[in-house]
Amino acid sequence: MNSTWSGQEPDEMPPLGVGGWTRLVLRGGAVGTVVFGGLAVLLLVRLVERPVHGLRRPWTPYITQTVCRAALRLIGLELTVRGQQMRQHGAIVANHSSWLDIFVLNSRKNIYFVSKSEVANWPGIGWLARATGTLFIRRDRRHARAQTQLFEDRLLAGHKLLFFPEGTSTDGLRVLPFKSTLYEAFFSDHLRHEICVQPVTLIYHAPEGESPRFYGWWGDMDFGSHLVKTLAAPRQGRAELIYHAPLRVDDFPNRKSLALATEEAVRSAHQYVLEDQDVMQHS
Repeated sequence: MNSTWSGQEPDEMPPLGVGGWTRLVLRGGAVGTVVFGGLAVLLLVRLVERPVHGLRRPWTPYITQTVCRAALRLIGLELTVRGQQMRQHGAIVANHSSWLDIFVLNSRKNIYFVSKSEVANWPGIGWLARATGTLFIRRDRRHARAQTQLFEDRLLAGHKLLFFPEGTSTDGLRVLPFKSTLYEAFFSDHLRHEICVQPVTLIYHAPEGESPRFYGWWGDMDFGSHLVKTLAAPRQGRAELIYHAPLRVDDFPNRKSLALATEEAVRSAHQYVLEDQDVMQHS
Protein backbone atom coordinates (compact mmCIF):
# COMPACT_ATOMS: atom_id res chain seq x y z
CA MET A 1 0.00 0.00 0.00
CA ASN A 2 1.28 3.43 -0.88
CA SER A 3 -0.21 6.92 -0.82
CA THR A 4 2.36 9.03 -2.66
CA TRP A 5 0.35 10.00 -5.75
CA SER A 6 -0.53 13.69 -5.52
CA GLY A 7 -3.57 14.98 -7.33
CA GLN A 8 -6.05 17.60 -6.24
CA GLU A 9 -6.15 18.47 -2.57
CA PRO A 10 -8.46 16.16 -0.59
CA ASP A 11 -11.83 17.43 0.57
CA GLU A 12 -11.94 18.81 4.10
CA MET A 13 -13.62 16.58 6.64
CA PRO A 14 -16.57 18.33 8.36
CA PRO A 15 -16.91 18.20 12.17
CA LEU A 16 -18.27 14.83 13.29
CA GLY A 17 -21.00 15.91 15.69
CA VAL A 18 -22.70 13.58 18.17
CA GLY A 19 -24.00 11.21 15.50
CA GLY A 20 -20.62 10.95 13.83
CA TRP A 21 -18.82 10.17 17.07
CA THR A 22 -21.45 7.58 17.94
CA ARG A 23 -21.08 5.82 14.59
CA LEU A 24 -17.30 5.99 14.88
CA VAL A 25 -17.27 4.36 18.30
CA LEU A 26 -19.82 1.67 17.45
CA ARG A 27 -18.45 0.77 14.03
CA GLY A 28 -14.83 1.15 15.06
CA GLY A 29 -15.28 -1.02 18.12
CA ALA A 30 -17.09 -3.72 16.18
CA VAL A 31 -14.59 -3.73 13.27
CA GLY A 32 -11.61 -3.70 15.64
CA THR A 33 -13.02 -6.63 17.61
CA VAL A 34 -13.61 -8.66 14.46
CA VAL A 35 -10.23 -7.86 12.88
CA PHE A 36 -8.02 -8.42 15.90
CA GLY A 37 -10.14 -11.29 17.19
CA GLY A 38 -9.79 -12.92 13.79
CA LEU A 39 -6.05 -12.26 13.88
CA ALA A 40 -5.77 -14.10 17.20
CA VAL A 41 -7.65 -17.10 15.78
CA LEU A 42 -5.51 -17.05 12.63
CA LEU A 43 -2.27 -17.07 14.63
CA LEU A 44 -3.46 -20.01 16.72
CA VAL A 45 -4.44 -22.00 13.63
CA ARG A 46 -1.14 -21.10 11.98
CA LEU A 47 0.72 -22.79 14.84
CA VAL A 48 -0.66 -26.07 13.52
CA GLU A 49 -0.85 -25.19 9.84
CA ARG A 50 2.79 -24.14 9.49
CA PRO A 51 4.50 -27.38 10.66
CA VAL A 52 1.96 -29.57 8.84
CA HIS A 53 1.73 -27.74 5.50
CA GLY A 54 4.79 -25.48 5.39
CA LEU A 55 4.49 -22.79 2.72
CA ARG A 56 0.99 -23.88 1.75
CA ARG A 57 -1.85 -22.35 3.76
CA PRO A 58 -4.99 -24.45 3.26
CA TRP A 59 -6.87 -23.08 6.30
CA THR A 60 -5.88 -19.58 7.39
CA PRO A 61 -6.83 -17.71 4.18
CA TYR A 62 -10.46 -18.61 4.84
CA ILE A 63 -10.21 -16.92 8.24
CA THR A 64 -8.92 -13.77 6.53
CA GLN A 65 -11.72 -13.90 3.98
CA THR A 66 -14.39 -14.32 6.67
CA VAL A 67 -12.98 -11.44 8.73
CA CYS A 68 -12.89 -9.11 5.72
CA ARG A 69 -16.46 -9.92 4.73
CA ALA A 70 -17.62 -9.27 8.28
CA ALA A 71 -15.68 -5.98 8.43
CA LEU A 72 -17.32 -4.70 5.23
CA ARG A 73 -20.77 -5.54 6.61
CA LEU A 74 -20.02 -3.72 9.86
CA ILE A 75 -18.75 -0.67 7.98
CA GLY A 76 -21.86 -0.83 5.80
CA LEU A 77 -20.02 -0.90 2.47
CA GLU A 78 -21.99 -2.93 -0.06
CA LEU A 79 -20.01 -5.03 -2.52
CA THR A 80 -21.03 -6.24 -5.97
CA VAL A 81 -18.94 -8.68 -8.01
CA ARG A 82 -18.83 -9.40 -11.73
CA GLY A 83 -16.77 -11.90 -13.68
CA GLN A 84 -15.14 -15.18 -12.74
CA GLN A 85 -12.19 -15.67 -10.42
CA MET A 86 -9.42 -17.61 -12.09
CA ARG A 87 -8.68 -21.17 -11.00
CA GLN A 88 -5.22 -21.39 -12.57
CA HIS A 89 -1.99 -20.73 -10.70
CA GLY A 90 -0.93 -17.13 -10.99
CA ALA A 91 -1.13 -13.53 -9.88
CA ILE A 92 -3.81 -10.86 -9.60
CA VAL A 93 -3.24 -7.21 -10.55
CA ALA A 94 -5.65 -4.42 -9.62
CA ASN A 95 -5.93 -0.65 -9.48
CA HIS A 96 -5.40 0.90 -6.05
CA SER A 97 -7.61 3.55 -4.45
CA SER A 98 -7.72 3.02 -0.70
CA TRP A 99 -6.76 0.97 2.35
CA LEU A 100 -10.27 -0.45 1.93
CA ASP A 101 -8.95 -2.36 -1.10
CA ILE A 102 -7.44 -4.89 1.30
CA PHE A 103 -10.82 -5.74 2.79
CA VAL A 104 -12.68 -5.69 -0.53
CA LEU A 105 -10.20 -7.87 -2.42
CA ASN A 106 -9.62 -10.29 0.47
CA SER A 107 -13.35 -10.73 1.05
CA ARG A 108 -13.91 -12.61 -2.22
CA LYS A 109 -10.69 -14.49 -2.91
CA ASN A 110 -7.91 -16.20 -1.00
CA ILE A 111 -5.02 -13.95 -1.96
CA TYR A 112 -1.69 -12.72 -0.64
CA PHE A 113 -0.69 -9.11 -1.16
CA VAL A 114 2.67 -7.97 -2.47
CA SER A 115 3.74 -4.83 -0.63
CA LYS A 116 6.75 -2.59 -0.16
CA SER A 117 8.97 -3.69 2.72
CA GLU A 118 8.29 -0.52 4.77
CA VAL A 119 4.69 -1.62 5.39
CA ALA A 120 5.94 -4.49 7.57
CA ASN A 121 6.95 -1.91 10.20
CA TRP A 122 3.70 0.09 10.19
CA PRO A 123 1.84 -0.22 13.53
CA GLY A 124 -1.30 -2.32 13.26
CA ILE A 125 -1.33 -2.69 9.48
CA GLY A 126 2.15 -4.22 9.46
CA TRP A 127 1.17 -6.85 12.03
CA LEU A 128 -1.92 -7.80 10.06
CA ALA A 129 0.02 -7.92 6.80
CA ARG A 130 2.70 -10.24 8.20
CA ALA A 131 0.17 -12.54 9.83
CA THR A 132 -1.89 -12.92 6.65
CA GLY A 133 1.10 -13.88 4.50
CA THR A 134 1.88 -10.61 2.69
CA LEU A 135 5.00 -10.81 0.55
CA PHE A 136 7.26 -7.84 1.27
CA ILE A 137 9.65 -6.63 -1.41
CA ARG A 138 12.45 -4.08 -1.65
CA ARG A 139 12.59 -1.69 -4.60
CA ASP A 140 16.27 -2.32 -5.14
CA ARG A 141 17.82 -4.18 -8.06
CA ARG A 142 20.31 -5.79 -5.68
CA HIS A 143 17.45 -7.84 -4.26
CA ALA A 144 15.87 -8.69 -7.62
CA ARG A 145 17.10 -12.28 -7.85
CA ALA A 146 16.08 -13.16 -4.28
CA GLN A 147 12.66 -11.59 -4.80
CA THR A 148 12.14 -13.50 -8.04
CA GLN A 149 12.82 -16.69 -6.08
CA LEU A 150 10.23 -15.67 -3.48
CA PHE A 151 7.69 -15.09 -6.26
CA GLU A 152 8.42 -18.51 -7.74
CA ASP A 153 8.15 -20.31 -4.41
CA ARG A 154 4.85 -18.69 -3.51
CA LEU A 155 3.23 -18.94 -6.95
CA LEU A 156 4.25 -22.56 -7.50
CA ALA A 157 2.89 -23.38 -4.03
CA GLY A 158 -0.51 -22.27 -5.33
CA HIS A 159 -0.62 -18.83 -3.72
CA LYS A 160 -2.53 -16.14 -5.60
CA LEU A 161 -0.28 -13.10 -5.25
CA LEU A 162 -1.93 -9.71 -5.67
CA PHE A 163 -0.09 -6.50 -6.41
CA PHE A 164 -0.94 -2.94 -7.42
CA PRO A 165 1.10 -2.07 -10.55
CA GLU A 166 0.28 1.65 -10.28
CA GLY A 167 2.70 1.74 -7.35
CA THR A 168 0.50 4.13 -5.37
CA SER A 169 -3.12 4.75 -4.42
CA THR A 170 -5.32 7.40 -6.08
CA ASP A 171 -8.56 9.30 -5.59
CA GLY A 172 -10.48 6.41 -7.15
CA LEU A 173 -11.45 8.35 -10.27
CA ARG A 174 -8.55 7.28 -12.47
CA VAL A 175 -6.17 4.44 -13.24
CA LEU A 176 -2.50 5.39 -13.40
CA PRO A 177 -0.03 3.75 -15.83
CA PHE A 178 1.05 0.28 -14.69
CA LYS A 179 4.72 -0.14 -13.81
CA SER A 180 6.09 -3.27 -15.43
CA THR A 181 8.98 -4.01 -13.06
CA LEU A 182 7.30 -6.71 -10.98
CA TYR A 183 6.01 -8.45 -14.10
CA GLU A 184 9.58 -9.48 -14.89
CA ALA A 185 9.40 -12.25 -12.28
CA PHE A 186 6.56 -13.92 -14.20
CA PHE A 187 8.86 -14.49 -17.17
CA SER A 188 11.35 -16.67 -15.30
CA ASP A 189 11.97 -20.13 -16.77
CA HIS A 190 10.03 -21.78 -13.94
CA LEU A 191 6.94 -19.57 -14.17
CA ARG A 192 6.22 -18.26 -17.66
CA HIS A 193 4.65 -21.50 -18.92
CA GLU A 194 2.90 -22.29 -15.63
CA ILE A 195 0.94 -19.23 -14.59
CA CYS A 196 -1.65 -16.66 -15.64
CA VAL A 197 -2.23 -13.07 -14.58
CA GLN A 198 -5.79 -11.89 -13.93
CA PRO A 199 -6.61 -8.16 -14.14
CA VAL A 200 -9.19 -6.92 -11.63
CA THR A 201 -10.93 -3.55 -11.66
CA LEU A 202 -11.98 -2.07 -8.32
CA ILE A 203 -14.43 0.85 -8.34
CA TYR A 204 -15.85 2.79 -5.40
CA HIS A 205 -19.19 4.56 -5.57
CA ALA A 206 -19.41 7.34 -2.99
CA PRO A 207 -22.32 7.69 -0.54
CA GLU A 208 -25.19 9.79 -1.85
CA GLY A 209 -24.39 13.49 -1.58
CA GLU A 210 -20.67 12.97 -1.00
CA SER A 211 -17.72 13.75 -3.26
CA PRO A 212 -17.05 10.99 -5.81
CA ARG A 213 -13.54 10.84 -4.30
CA PHE A 214 -14.93 9.97 -0.87
CA TYR A 215 -13.16 6.60 -0.54
CA GLY A 216 -9.92 7.62 -2.25
CA TRP A 217 -6.77 7.74 -0.13
CA TRP A 218 -3.81 9.53 -1.68
CA GLY A 219 -1.13 12.20 -1.40
CA ASP A 220 -0.44 13.30 2.17
CA MET A 221 -3.69 11.93 3.58
CA ASP A 222 -3.03 10.08 6.81
CA PHE A 223 -4.61 6.73 7.56
CA GLY A 224 -6.19 7.76 10.87
CA SER A 225 -8.27 10.67 9.58
CA HIS A 226 -9.42 8.71 6.52
CA LEU A 227 -10.46 5.81 8.76
CA VAL A 228 -12.40 8.19 11.01
CA LYS A 229 -14.18 9.79 8.05
CA THR A 230 -15.17 6.40 6.64
CA LEU A 231 -16.43 4.91 9.90
CA ALA A 232 -18.30 8.06 10.96
CA ALA A 233 -20.18 8.56 7.67
CA PRO A 234 -23.99 8.59 8.10
CA ARG A 235 -24.38 6.70 4.82
CA GLN A 236 -22.06 4.35 2.99
CA GLY A 237 -21.66 3.80 -0.72
CA ARG A 238 -20.64 0.63 -2.44
CA ALA A 239 -17.68 -1.05 -4.06
CA GLU A 240 -17.60 -2.99 -7.30
CA LEU A 241 -15.16 -5.75 -8.27
CA ILE A 242 -14.80 -6.80 -11.90
CA TYR A 243 -12.75 -9.93 -12.62
CA HIS A 244 -11.39 -9.99 -16.18
CA ALA A 245 -10.31 -13.00 -18.23
CA PRO A 246 -6.94 -14.39 -17.06
CA LEU A 247 -3.99 -13.83 -19.41
CA ARG A 248 -1.38 -16.56 -19.95
CA VAL A 249 2.09 -15.17 -19.38
CA ASP A 250 3.58 -17.18 -22.27
CA ASP A 251 1.18 -15.49 -24.70
CA PHE A 252 3.21 -12.28 -24.29
CA PRO A 253 6.77 -11.59 -25.45
CA ASN A 254 7.86 -9.53 -22.45
CA ARG A 255 6.86 -7.82 -19.21
CA LYS A 256 5.95 -4.51 -20.85
CA SER A 257 3.42 -6.04 -23.23
CA LEU A 258 1.80 -8.01 -20.39
CA ALA A 259 1.68 -4.95 -18.14
CA LEU A 260 0.04 -2.92 -20.93
CA ALA A 261 -2.59 -5.60 -21.59
CA THR A 262 -3.57 -5.81 -17.93
CA GLU A 263 -3.62 -2.02 -17.62
CA GLU A 264 -5.93 -1.68 -20.62
CA ALA A 265 -8.35 -4.27 -19.20
CA VAL A 266 -8.49 -2.55 -15.80
CA ARG A 267 -8.73 0.99 -17.20
CA SER A 268 -11.39 0.27 -19.82
CA ALA A 269 -13.79 -1.23 -17.27
CA HIS A 270 -13.05 1.54 -14.76
CA GLN A 271 -13.80 4.29 -17.29
CA TYR A 272 -16.89 2.56 -18.66
CA VAL A 273 -18.51 2.09 -15.25
CA LEU A 274 -17.80 5.63 -14.04
CA GLU A 275 -18.91 7.22 -17.31
CA ASP A 276 -22.09 5.13 -17.30
CA GLN A 277 -22.75 6.17 -13.70
CA ASP A 278 -22.28 9.83 -14.64
CA VAL A 279 -24.76 9.49 -17.51
CA MET A 280 -27.31 7.85 -15.21
CA GLN A 281 -26.97 10.64 -12.63
CA HIS A 282 -27.53 13.36 -15.23
CA SER A 283 -30.32 11.69 -17.24
